[in-house]
Amino acid sequence: MAEAVDVVVIGAGVIGLAVGRALAKAGRDVFILEKNAAFGEETSARNSEVIHAGIQYKPGGVRASLAVKGRDMLYAFCAEHHVNHARCGKLLVATSAGDVPKLAALKEKAEKNGVADLTIISAEDAAALEPGLRSFGAISSPSSGIVDSHGLMLALLGEVENHGGALAVSSPVTGGRVQGDGIELDVGGADPVTLKAKTVVNCAGLWSDRVARSIDGIPDDTIPHLKYGKGQYFTYAGKAPFSRLIYPLPAADSQGVHYTRDLGGQGKLGPDLRYIDTNTDYSVDETRRAAFAAAARKFWPDLDEEKLQPGYAGIRPKLKGPGEEGDFLFSSPDLHGVPFYLGLYGVESPGLTTCLAVAERAAALVAAMTP
Repeated sequence: MAEAVDVVVIGAGVIGLAVGRALAKAGRDVFILEKNAAFGEETSARNSEVIHAGIQYKPGGVRASLAVKGRDMLYAFCAEHHVNHARCGKLLVATSAGDVPKLAALKEKAEKNGVADLTIISAEDAAALEPGLRSFGAISSPSSGIVDSHGLMLALLGEVENHGGALAVSSPVTGGRVQGDGIELDVGGADPVTLKAKTVVNCAGLWSDRVARSIDGIPDDTIPHLKYGKGQYFTYAGKAPFSRLIYPLPAADSQGVHYTRDLGGQGKLGPDLRYIDTNTDYSVDETRRAAFAAAARKFWPDLDEEKLQPGYAGIRPKLKGPGEEGDFLFSSPDLHGVPFYLGLYGVESPGLTTCLAVAERAAALVAAMTP
């Protein structure tokens, strides 16, 4: 006999925790299921921990519509809940003379997305801000920053629990069935159980498409086939050379190998982008060090390659392939016809930045669904 519950959120990364928080605050009885032994062990923990300003996303897209709002919501949440973060700023640099005209075009795109605080600065002004930097000019983004992603997720979970919600770890969803008044979910782990949920929100990240296909009754043609974009990082053993984040100009599917630092001052380069066939390969290819160094020397000429050490890797759930710009997908009942199900697919960068705005939109869609 299935155990009756109100809302099940599948996945306890930053998106699942933020969605669970929003629903719990709206008065729903929330149960978050996580297949791993702890929250936030995959994409949410294996990224640059950057708070993005909302610059490069295609105007009119979902990411663009959520980026600035999500950024502002995140800064406010971190301040209110004492989550460690820093509004350190970012420079997006022209690494060749051919890049210089692209600065104005990128600034114009950002302004269409609501980013109002960018300035284009000269190579001399950029070098005055960051003496080790070489460029042909740059965009200064004062609203970019960094955040302690684990601390953020811990604060979100605390909010879930304060509003009556709960998290179950080591609890993978192994299958399910759409029924006339909800969705049954088979949950594995040490004590397998079947839950009958009035509403299910799929925030399973890299596994979201597989989870959806395991639930009988969700039309297969409404479930995307995710692509896996692996990004590797190399840490820098010396003193962090820049106080700001340093990025090259973005491509359609990637922001390129860039310089970031964590809140402890550890500098790092990455991520690169390689499409792979598995969503579990977190190895770091040490032979990529020379390629990372070559990419970074375009803006950091004094980089000492010997100080680059293999760091970590992350995998992003992508809806598009190489050279294509992806977006987030909120798959609601008007798309798939199941009145109790919301699927979130392809929530890659800037998922960390936009988690609260994503959750706000998800909660609004759930509120419009049949309870």
